[in-house]
This record gives sequence, structure tokens and C-alpha cells, in this order.
Amino acid sequence: MSEQQRLSAGDKAPEFTLPDHEGTKVSLSDYRGKSVVVYFYPAAGTPGCTKQACDFRDNLAEFNEAGFAVLGISPDKPAKLAKFVEQEGLTFPLLSDADRAVMTEWGAFGEKQNYGRTVQGVIRSTFIVDAEGKIAKASYNVRATGHVAKLRKDLGI
Repeated sequence: MSEQQRLSAGDKAPEFTLPDHEGTKVSLSDYRGKSVVVYFYPAAGTPGCTKQACDFRDNLAEFNEAGFAVLGISPDKPAKLAKFVEQEGLTFPLLSDADRAVMTEWGAFGEKQNYGRTVQGVIRSTFIVDAEGKIAKASYNVRATGHVAKLRKDLGI
């Protein structure tokens, strides 16, 4: 596999402005002064992505109480995200990175293994961005199932 950019703890989180599921522009800088969980996932409505999103939904109060906002980012268009939000009762912003530019900048799009083959795609990844806009934790190739529980344990939530 070719080398691709990866973020590490201490790096400045790349800024972004993306439309949410309602078409409203959301920027990472909107959350300055607050810690943010930014997670990248392949596709709204698929089994793994639904499990992960519902896990974040079900644990959102605990994340918020601990001072963390949650943002989900996928290449889906806002209309598909709106349907996903409605179907699953999601209560945090889902952002559309249709051209995958933000994913690429964060190292969450590129070559990955899928059923033993090397393919181009979204690399399921989660980042903790601190109140100053720096990466506190970067996790690549995370599993959809059990990831939120592990994240809560790692963050002491």
C-alpha cells in the first residue's frame, strides 16, 4: 500500500466547513473551546455505519456531559444524511464530504484492505480534537461495533 497522510496526537486538526444533513454549513472552528469527537464512516444506512451512529446517539448525553461534541462525516449527500438522521433518530450533526477532500486531508480516505483486496475508500477513523483545535487522539481502521464503548473507556466517560 502506498504511504498516505496520517494525523497524530499533537497535530493541528485540519479546518473544514461542510454542509450538514439540513444543508447548513458547519465548521470545525465553530467548536473551538470545546472538545470534539470527529468520526469518519463509509456510508449512511449500511449495517456497520448504522450500528456506530446509533452507539454515538445512545451515548451522546455522556459525551456531552464530559464536554465532548460529536460530528460524523461521510461522503453521502445531505439528502441521504437527512434520511439516515430521521430513520435512526440521530441527535448530532452528520456532515457531507461528497468530494472526500476533508477525509483525504485527515487521512481517512485512501487505500485500505477490504476482504483481502486493496481498494480505495473511506477508512473508518475517529479523532479527538481538543479545545485548542489540536488532535488529542487519532484512531484509524476502527471497528464499527464496540468502538464507542472503547472510546468512552479511553476517555474515562
